[in-house]
Amino acid sequence: MTKKTKKTDESVGEETCASEEMTAETVESTAVTVDPAAEISKLHEELTEANDKVLRIHAEFDNFRKRTFKDIANARSMAQIDTALPFLNLFDNVNMAITSAEQSDNLDAIRQGLRMIVGEYERAIGDIGITKFNAVGEKFDPSLHDAIAHETSAEVPEGVITKQWNCGYKLGERLLRPARVVVSSGPEKQ
Repeated sequence: MTKKTKKTDESVGEETCASEEMTAETVESTAVTVDPAAEISKLHEELTEANDKVLRIHAEFDNFRKRTFKDIANARSMAQIDTALPFLNLFDNVNMAITSAEQSDNLDAIRQGLRMIVGEYERAIGDIGITKFNAVGEKFDPSLHDAIAHETSAEVPEGVITKQWNCGYKLGERLLRPARVVVSSGPEKQ
């Protein structure tokens, strides 16, 4: 080792020792100025504030949960009211038709009244998003149709619906009730 390198190494070592002594003195002087009772009091205040904050957040969440439950109940109630109102008018019209039929022998007027009731019924279910579908002439689809019988037919190909006993209903894309149908089994086999 050269003289110059040796001097540099010694000076670095002396500086490191001096800085370590300085740090130790700073820590000792800081430790002396800290009052344990004040520190405990400060920590106690922080804990009290944190507990208070937790209690407030818990109360806010509980209020939110109650408000949400009430809003859902109100929405459900309003949906039931909106669904029931058109059917109340329909019910009134059916009762008037029954009363009229009992007092009159005019079959044409009774038929016309029943057609009006069916029209009002279709409007009522349409208002709540229900659509009616007919299946006659369609290819049988087990996801939309309920086959109650098969019949032979020289005119209608196999697998095509020839008659419908009840129409089907959907709410949007969801099937509420399949159409009850009779399906062609094609020409009679000999």
